[in-house]
Amino acid sequence: MSIIVLKSVKLPFLKYKRINLPFEIGMNRILLVLGLVFVCCLAACTKSSLYGPVQAKAQAKIDDSLLSRFIVAHNLKGVAKHVQLNDTIGVYYIVINPGSGQTLFTTSTQITVSDSAKLINNDLSETLFYKTNEFHPTYSIGAVIRGWQLGVPMILTGGEVRLLVPSRYAYGPYAQPQIGQDFGLKNGLPGNAVLDFYITLYNVTN
Repeated sequence: MSIIVLKSVKLPFLKYKRINLPFEIGMNRILLVLGLVFVCCLAACTKSSLYGPVQAKAQAKIDDSLLSRFIVAHNLKGVAKHVQLNDTIGVYYIVINPGSGQTLFTTSTQITVSDSAKLINNDLSETLFYKTNEFHPTYSIGAVIRGWQLGVPMILTGGEVRLLVPSRYAYGPYAQPQIGQDFGLKNGLPGNAVLDFYITLYNVTN
């Protein structure tokens, strides 16, 4: 529309096509880019609208049912850390070794750990999808998944904890194709994955 308006204005410099044409080409490119951005935004909005509060609540029931059956089947003794009002389980943690010292955890706290991570399957079996080697990575606790943010502070330096994490406190409905392929998960970690972590906390830095 703006191009048409500009053409209808009787200005001397617009009579030269060599001046007006680059402007038209530039405008066409801008309109094309804006159109692509709009389509991408529309697709993202459509995708997110498919997973709203109703779907999240239904998935939470599925996750908590799976965790309840898994806990009973393996005779686990731990604590259900309720995060939301309607949590049946929340994050289930088992302190294996409490560690020692005094630590105040904040979102900027740096934690050095070793850990192994397993996917809990519907048949109550597990699939290993990640394990640290002799290298102990360091993370900012504010940058890890919510389940870690809630569970790791249950121990101190030198401590060990097992965390059973429903998908809403892990990666939610989003698949993680880059995670787990080295351990046999051909398509990576699926969406709505319920996870089992074994974490050793080596160092805490504030």
